[in-house]
Amino acid sequence: MTALASRRLPAVLLAASLVLALAPGADAQSQSLPDIGSSASELLTPAQQQEYGEMTLAQLRNMNYTLDDPLLNDWLQALGNRMGAASDKPDQRFTVFLLKDREINAFATLGGYVAVNAGLILAAEDEGELASVLGHEFAHVTQQHVLRSVEAAKKDSLPILLAMLGAIAVAQGSNSDSASNGAMAALVSAQGLMIQRQINYTRSGEAEADRLGIRTLYRAGFDPDDMAKMFQRMLALSRSNQGGERERTPDYLLTHPVTTSRISEAIQRADQLRASGIGSVTSTMGNSDNPLLPGNFSIRASGGGDDGLFPWAQERLRALSADTPTQAIREYEQMGRAGKLGDAQQYGLAVAQIRAGKGPAAMDDLSQLLARHPDNLWLELGIAQAGAHGNDRAAADARFDALVARLPNNLAVARTYASVLNERGTPAAGRRAQEVLRPLLNANADDPGLQAEFARASDMAGDAVRAGEAYAEAAYLNGRPEQALVQLNNLKKRPDLDYYARARIDARIAAITPVVLELQRQGIRDEDLHRQ
Repeated sequence: MTALASRRLPAVLLAASLVLALAPGADAQSQSLPDIGSSASELLTPAQQQEYGEMTLAQLRNMNYTLDDPLLNDWLQALGNRMGAASDKPDQRFTVFLLKDREINAFATLGGYVAVNAGLILAAEDEGELASVLGHEFAHVTQQHVLRSVEAAKKDSLPILLAMLGAIAVAQGSNSDSASNGAMAALVSAQGLMIQRQINYTRSGEAEADRLGIRTLYRAGFDPDDMAKMFQRMLALSRSNQGGERERTPDYLLTHPVTTSRISEAIQRADQLRASGIGSVTSTMGNSDNPLLPGNFSIRASGGGDDGLFPWAQERLRALSADTPTQAIREYEQMGRAGKLGDAQQYGLAVAQIRAGKGPAAMDDLSQLLARHPDNLWLELGIAQAGAHGNDRAAADARFDALVARLPNNLAVARTYASVLNERGTPAAGRRAQEVLRPLLNANADDPGLQAEFARASDMAGDAVRAGEAYAEAAYLNGRPEQALVQLNNLKKRPDLDYYARARIDARIAAITPVVLELQRQGIRDEDLHRQ
C-alpha cells in the first residue's frame, strides 16, 4: 500500500458513514425497513457479530489506521455509552474507536463497533455535532442495516470479513498498489460486488438512521438542532473543498453532496421532538417508546449538553493525528499567527512539544493552564509527562505516584506512567511499571496498548514468561493472531514454566486457534510469517 493510501481513511465498513450517506438519491420517504422476507437476523448470532466486529477492529489496527490514546479512547467511549443508553436499543453494546486520518468520516460495522475519524472530530464545532454522527451510526446497527449488508454479501458468496474489508477498499478508492499481499488482492476482487450493495444500503437506510439518530441525540440531552448543524457544516465543506491532502473534503462527499432537503428534514424533526416532548425531562415511558425503561423514568440526560472535555479532546487529537510532532507544532504556530491560542489550543501545542521531546518547553504552559483549570486530569498527566522528559525525574515520579494513588483504576494514568518508566530501560523501572499496570490487566485485557506496555515492563524486569504472554496478546489484538499463536507455542516450550503459566498459555492457544483458522478461511493470512 502506498504511503498516501495508508494515510487515507477507510471510509465505510458496509454501514455507510454519515458523510457518504448524504446522497442526493436517498429515499427520504422511507421511514422504516420491515424485516418481512429478510433472514438477516438469522445470519449471525449476536456473539458472532461481536467476534466479526473484534476481527475488523484488529485488522484496522494491523493496517495502521487506528489511533490509540487512552485519554481520547476513554472520552470517546464515554460519549458512546451515553448515546447508546439513549438509543432505541439501550441493551446493545457499542465500542467506539478512533482512526487517525483527518478525512471526515465515521462508520459502523458488526457487533456495534463504530469508528470515528480524527477529521470528523476536528471538523465538529462541539460535542453535540459529534454526538449527532454517533446517533446516526448507532441507528445503522440497531436497525440491522449492517447485518442486511452482510446478508447481501453472502448472496454473492463473499466471506463476511473479506466483504467488510472490501467495503473499505471500495470507499477508499484503492488502486492496484493496495494489492501488496494475498489478502489485499482478494479485496480488490471484492470491490466490484460491494459497490452496488453499498449504494443500495445507502438509499434504503439513511432516512431511518436520520430519524432514529436525532431522537437518540435528544434523549441523550443534546440539542436536536445539532444534527442539522453538522449537515450544514458538511455542505459548507463540500462547497469549499479547501485544505491539504489530509484535510481535504472527501472525494465521495463531492459526488454525494449534502442536500438542502436533508438539512430541512433534520430541522423539522428537531422542532417536532421539542413540540412533542418525547425524550424531554418531563416525558414518561408512554411517550418515550423505550420498553426497557419504567413508565415514570426520565430518559433525557440530566443537565444536557457536553461535559466540557470536547475542546481539550479536539486539540489533543489535533496534536496526535499530525504526521509528525514537528508538523503539529507548525500547525499551532500557524494558528498562533492568526490569533492568540485559546487554553485548549495551548494544551494541544504542549502535547505536540512533549511528543517532540521538548518537555521543558511544555511545562510552563501546562502549569499556567492547570492554575486556571484545577483538577483537570489531562493537564495533570501532561505536567507529569513533561517533567519526566525534563530535569526533575523525582518530581515527575512523585506526581505520577500521587495520581496512581488517587486514581488506581484509571487506564490513562497507568499507561502514561508505565510508558515513562519503560523509556528508562532499567529493571527497577520495569518492576515499578508492572506494579502500576498489573491491577488493570483483567478489566482491560482487550487493550493492545496496555498489553504492549506490560510486555515491555516485564521484559525489563526479567519476567520473560509474562513478557511473552503479553507480547502475544498485543499481537493478537493488533490483528496478528497467527503471530500470536507462534509466539505462544514457542513460549510453551520453555522448561521453566510452572503449572499456572502453562495453563494460561494452553487456554490462549485454544482460544486463538479458531480465529486463525477462520481468517485463513476468509483468505486473510499473515504474509510476514508465510514469507519466512
